[in-house]
Formats: sequence, structure tokens, C-alpha cells
Amino acid sequence: MSPNHDVEPRSEASAESLQEMRMSFMAHLVELRRRFLYSFIAMVIAFLICWGFAAEIFDFLLQPLIKAAPEGELANMHNTDLAEPFFTLLKTALLAAVFLASPAIIYNVWKFVAPGLYPDEKRAAVPFVAGATLFFLLGASFCYYVVIPFGYAFLLGFSLEVSNPTLMIKDYFALTTKLLLGFGMVFELPVVTSLLSAVGVLTHRHLLQHWRIAVVAAFIIAAILTPPDVVTQLMLAAPLMLLYGISIAVAYVITKRRERRIAKELAELS
Repeated sequence: MSPNHDVEPRSEASAESLQEMRMSFMAHLVELRRRFLYSFIAMVIAFLICWGFAAEIFDFLLQPLIKAAPEGELANMHNTDLAEPFFTLLKTALLAAVFLASPAIIYNVWKFVAPGLYPDEKRAAVPFVAGATLFFLLGASFCYYVVIPFGYAFLLGFSLEVSNPTLMIKDYFALTTKLLLGFGMVFELPVVTSLLSAVGVLTHRHLLQHWRIAVVAAFIIAAILTPPDVVTQLMLAAPLMLLYGISIAVAYVITKRRERRIAKELAELS
């Protein structure tokens, strides 16, 4: 009889544990849906604002190409169908909305992961949102003012030597968007590292252990995101490796602080 009595409480405990895990998972899904909805609303509002300035924003995106064109060579845009300019402006407004709504999006990401942090770490919401937004804009600005002019000047100059290029509005926007968003996301590395270190997923030891892989990955990412010339690729790979070094320092500070806090709590419990 006693074995059966032992099994029943264990079964009930297992069922209760499974039910708690299921409820916790559902709660996370509900919170994820809420944060996604808030981010979507922010994007819609930002898009409506940016749509009124879509033509001006696209003209802003054209400036590096116009400046890169040799004197006497006008960098005109062409399209293959009548709807292409409209959809390009639509995508331009959407791209601008990503930048405009980035603080709200980043804030909702923070609110989703904040329950797993310590109380004092939760109070770092403002620095996290400000830092993530700053690094995202810094990466995009570095791309726009440094990388794109040099890369486009190289590609356009090379093209003019062998042919008379026909620049398509859709292709130009796609390449420029990939570069701006790519650089913006790459520059988020220290911020992402600080977040992962705060929740205990990543430490400076992991980053130091895999630095060789990080160097190779930096050049691979640079080759994917930038135009196909070595100098432009180095212009992304070098900052990326610098950001990796900054990430190690940030992870070291946060990890040591977290380890001291855990050690203090264990000491108080014992």
C-alpha cells in the first residue's frame, strides 16, 4: 500500500509542476504578444508621420550617390514599371519609421526581458533604451556618412569605366536599406552583450574564449553587408572588432557585479 501512496503524491506534484510550467509559458506568450502589439502601434504611428516626408527622406538617401558621381555624371534613378516609385517611397517611409520608433521598440524588448532581472537591474531601463537607440543611430550614421559615400564612389567609378550604368530605384533602395539597418544592428553588440550578461546568459569569459571566431565572423558579416571591395569591408570589420572589445569590458563589469550579488545572497541564506 505504501508504494502506491508514495506514487500518488509524486504524480500530483509532477502534474502541479507541469501545470505551473504551462501557465508560466502561456504568461510569457501573452506578454510577448502585448509587447509586439505595442511595438506595432509605435511603428504604425511612426509610419504615418514619415509618410508625409517620404519623398524628402528618399532624396536624403540619394545624396551619397549624387555626391559620389563624377562631375558631369548625374546619378539618375530609373524604374521598370509605374508602381515602382510609389512602393519605393512606401518602403522609404517604413525604413524611416523603424528609426523613429526604435526607442519604443527597444523599450518593449526591455520590458519583456526585465522580469528575469534583479530589482536594481530593472531600474536600468532608461540607460538601456537610450544606449540601444544611440548605438543603433550611431551605426546607421557611420554607414551613411562614411561607408556608403566611399563604397558607392568606388562602385560607380568602376562601373563608369566599363559601361554606362542604369541605376534602378528599387535596387538602390534595397542595397542602401540593407547597409543602414545592418550597420545599425551590428553597432548594438555592446548593448546586447550587456543585456545577456545581466540575465546571466553570457559572461566575459565566453567572449574571451571565442575571440578568434568573433574575428572571422566580423569579416564574414562585413563581406555580406558591404559592397564588394576590401576597404569598405574593413570599414565595418574594424569597428565590429572594436565593439567586440567594448563588449568584453562591459560583460566583465556586469558579470562581476552579478557574481558578487549572488555570493552575498548565498552568504545571507547560509
